[in-house]
Amino acid sequence: MLLEFFRWLSDSFSSFSVFNYISLRAVLAVITSLFVSFSFGPWFIRKLGDYSFGEYIRSDGPEDHLKKSGTPTMGGGLILISILISTLLWADLSNRYIWLLILVTGGFGIIGLVDDYSKIKKKNSDGLRAIHKYLLQSIIGLGVATYLLMTATSPLQTELLIPFFKDLSLPLGTFGFLILSYLVIVGSSNAVNLTDGLDGLAIMPIVMVISALGVFAYLSGNTIFASYLGIPYISGTGELTIFCAAIVGAGLGFLWFNAYPAEVFMGDLGSLSLGAAMGTLAVIVRQEIVLLIMAGVFVVETISVALQVSYFRYTKFKYGHGRRIFLMAPLHHHYEKKGWKETQVVVRFWIISMILVLIGLASLKIR
Repeated sequence: MLLEFFRWLSDSFSSFSVFNYISLRAVLAVITSLFVSFSFGPWFIRKLGDYSFGEYIRSDGPEDHLKKSGTPTMGGGLILISILISTLLWADLSNRYIWLLILVTGGFGIIGLVDDYSKIKKKNSDGLRAIHKYLLQSIIGLGVATYLLMTATSPLQTELLIPFFKDLSLPLGTFGFLILSYLVIVGSSNAVNLTDGLDGLAIMPIVMVISALGVFAYLSGNTIFASYLGIPYISGTGELTIFCAAIVGAGLGFLWFNAYPAEVFMGDLGSLSLGAAMGTLAVIVRQEIVLLIMAGVFVVETISVALQVSYFRYTKFKYGHGRRIFLMAPLHHHYEKKGWKETQVVVRFWIISMILVLIGLASLKIR
C-alpha cells in the first residue's frame, strides 16, 4: 500500500524512488512488524487471558512444565497480524509470490487456530484428530505445489538443486516435484509444531532460517547475483525478501514475550503457519536441500519422535511391552530429563541452528 503511494509521489519528487529498493523496504518491514508486536503484544496477551485461552500441558511431560498450565496460548495470532500489516504496507502487492505466501500462512494458521481452540474446548492437550489435520494440510500443500508447477517458466524451477556443486540438479518430473513440494511444505509445518515445546525454542531458529531464505530469495530475484552465484534466476522472488523481513520482525517481537518464563505461547496457530511459510519459501527459491540443513534442529526433533514411536510400537509387538530410545520425545524433552535446564536446552539449540544456517548460506559461494 505504502509502496504504491511512494511510487506515485516519486513521479513528482524523485527522492521517493528510494522506496523501490527492496533492501530499504525490508528494513522498514522488520521495524514495522516489530512495532506492531511491541505495541499490541501486551493487549493481545491480556485478551487471551481474559477469554481463558490457556495452554493445557501434557501430563506425561517434565514436571517443571506443569506450572505453565494456563499460560495464554494462540500467541501466533500476534505474529500473523504483525506479518500481514507489515507485508501489506511494504511489499509489491502485484507480486504473485507475496499473495501465495499470505494465503499459505493464513491457511495453515486457520488449521492451527481450530486445533488450538479444540484443545481449549476439550480442556486437554488433544486438539484436532491427526487425520483431519493432515488432510487439511495436504489439501493446501498439494494446491501450492500444483500452482508452482503450473506457473514455472523454466525447467530449473522444477528441478532439485544440489548445494555445494556447480550446475548440478536433478530433474524431478511432474510427479516428483509435486511430492517433494508437498513433503517440504507439510513436513516443515509439522516439524516446527513438534519443536515448539519450550519457551523461545522454536521462534528463534525460525527467525534465523527465514532470514537466510530471505537472502536466497533476494539473490534469486536478481539476474546479476543469480548468474554470478550459479543459482537459478526466478523472476519476482526478490520481493519475498519483504515477507521474510516481516516474519523476522514479528518473530523477534514475539520472542520478547515468549522468552523464559513465557508470558504467551504461539500455539499451533503460530507453529503450523510459520513452518508452512518456511517450507513454501524453500520450494519457491529451489533450496529444499539447503532448508534441510538450515532447519536441522526441526528435522532432528521430528526424527526423534518418529524413531521413538516406531521403536515403541515394534518392541511392544515383539516383546509385549514398549521400549524407548529416548527418555522422552521430542528430543528437547530428552535433554530436560537428563538434567539440562530449560534455558540451557533452548540456547544450545539456538547455537546449533545458527551454525547450520551459516553452513546453508556458505552453499551460495562454495560450489
